Amino acid sequence: MRWAARCKEAFEARPGYGLFGIVQGSMYRELRHESAARLIETGFDGYAVGGLAIGEPQDVMFEVLDYTVPSLPQERPHYLMGVGKPGDIVGAVQRGIDMFDCVIPTRSGRTGQAFVRGGSLNLRNAKHTEDPRPLDAACSCRVCTHYSRAYLHHLIKAGEMLAGMLLTLHNLHYYQTLMAGMRDAIETGTLSNFVARFDS
Repeated sequence: MRWAARCKEAFEARPGYGLFGIVQGSMYRELRHESAARLIETGFDGYAVGGLAIGEPQDVMFEVLDYTVPSLPQERPHYLMGVGKPGDIVGAVQRGIDMFDCVIPTRSGRTGQAFVRGGSLNLRNAKHTEDPRPLDAACSCRVCTHYSRAYLHHLIKAGEMLAGMLLTLHNLHYYQTLMAGMRDAIETGTLSNFVARFDS
């Protein structure tokens, strides 16, 4: 909390920049609430939830969000640090989180994993050797409209860096589409339907 106060004092307000207080407290409800209360007293442009995405099960992360997010100012943005997988993001948005950061879309692309409707694909697997289908038939990204699973598998097996670039491009498009769908659902009041239909 001393560090948060020092950061607030040192921060120079300017257009396009904001300072977030980071709520800590591990899995302890009382510590999370104390952290949030003290950060709110200091006053920040937004509030981040830290100390998650470090290996705890998804249900535990959601439980922490269930009792942490309601203690934060609703008029300020809420940011969940280091998350995550598509199912994590959908569940966190449902619980009031607005912003995320994570290496998963790019790291997964570099290691041969593509996120698609209904889960993910490991393009290293031999079953893709002669598969002419796109990664996701419902996806409009350049990768899905121009390249087959077989070609992407070939690039991975050949050690071509193009494989990671193409899979990263697809994964980022998948995440952008997912977030756009949730924004639309929030605006139309249908987020619960979106969550019910979502298949990670």
